[in-house]
Amino acid sequence: MHASDANDLVITRVFDAPRDLVFRVWTDPAHVARWWGPKDFTNPRCELDVRPGGAIHIDMRSPDGTVYPMKGVFAEIVAPERLVFSSSALDENGAALFEVLTTVTFVDEGGKTKLTMRAHVTKTTPGAQMYLEGMETGWTQSLQRLADHLANKA
Repeated sequence: MHASDANDLVITRVFDAPRDLVFRVWTDPAHVARWWGPKDFTNPRCELDVRPGGAIHIDMRSPDGTVYPMKGVFAEIVAPERLVFSSSALDENGAALFEVLTTVTFVDEGGKTKLTMRAHVTKTTPGAQMYLEGMETGWTQSLQRLADHLANKA
């Protein structure tokens, strides 16, 4: 994993699961709710309208009970190869703190799946910095939760 510049985060990881399954657990809200977000977070709201222009609404709840809402829109879906979506973390008034364009590719590697996730920050606000500083840790923990979820034969 590496940041190619200050506005990009790229993480590549191989999952011991077939590509169709890995793609499905990225697009089925019942699955996404079980792995999305940092360690020990839950997702009491996880709504995905998986089609170009379809909405994304996820409320992540931290262990201390704080809810971090995010919304987004799917830009491209090429099953089971690629997902592209924009997303924004929201402040207490529902305004976007920052916007990220995320591209996820899924490559079959002999029954395993090589996933590459590129998050490109497109807009920020003064209140966004602490969240952006935690983006790599958050995604790394999310992808570990995804690996654990897949190991349970999602």
